[in-house]
Amino acid sequence: MKRSLVLWGVAVLVTLFSAGWQKRSGPTYPVSVDEVVGGEALTGELPRSWTVGDPVHIELSSTADLSGEVEWRRWPTGDEWERVAFVKEGDVLVAELPAQTKKAAKIEYRVRVSDGAADELRYSTRLRFKGAVPGAILVVHILAMFLGMLFSLRAGMEAVVKGDGLRWQTIVTLICLGGGGLLLGPIVQRYAFDAYWTGWPVGEDLTDNKLALAVLFWAIALWQQTRGRWVWSVVAAVVTFVIFMVPHSLHGSTHDWETGEHIQAMVQRFWPLA
Repeated sequence: MKRSLVLWGVAVLVTLFSAGWQKRSGPTYPVSVDEVVGGEALTGELPRSWTVGDPVHIELSSTADLSGEVEWRRWPTGDEWERVAFVKEGDVLVAELPAQTKKAAKIEYRVRVSDGAADELRYSTRLRFKGAVPGAILVVHILAMFLGMLFSLRAGMEAVVKGDGLRWQTIVTLICLGGGGLLLGPIVQRYAFDAYWTGWPVGEDLTDNKLALAVLFWAIALWQQTRGRWVWSVVAAVVTFVIFMVPHSLHGSTHDWETGEHIQAMVQRFWPLA
């Protein structure tokens, strides 16, 4: 009993770490701005994900007398850059970029903030638009995915110690990853990006492909358990952990402005501009 509690505790801690990593490392997580411009702090976030149909609000806070602008264009295109000036509202610099109506559409934008002298901050990043997903569906999907990670880790450790709970833990893992991922995931993606499946063989979506790979390994592990080959469960747990360490949506759906079709492309985080 004591050993089981310790193993569950380790599995929970690693799963929580994985959840935090997925949230912070993903290419749609906002870029945090915490700089000093004009002798005062400049703070805020640069969004990298937005809902279709809504104007994009970019807000940066500072008590200094600052001005600046945002340049943006559709991505990937060779469009001319359009400029939107920041408006000072109290201690907040506000810029509003036009709404987009295409799901999975991306824009790139460059932010410049200056004190009018030599002190200047410039960043560039990309943003992807998505459709609204019903809250209940999204919550169940996310919960199932991280329960799948939890039981995957626990089953892998159970295989190492050759415990009696390996089979039922494997089955729960498959239910969570298969049901919450392979079945419910495409529904979430349909709401968000107008496509049920963009992984192999119809596309190269990394999120879809890595989920299918995890389910495949656990299906093999369950089969091998009937033959006494517990090592496959360890392999499946390691593969699933590595997969969860790959940032979510890293190589995801992107609207092709020329063809109107979906392609897969990297969502870039941010980079300073010289």
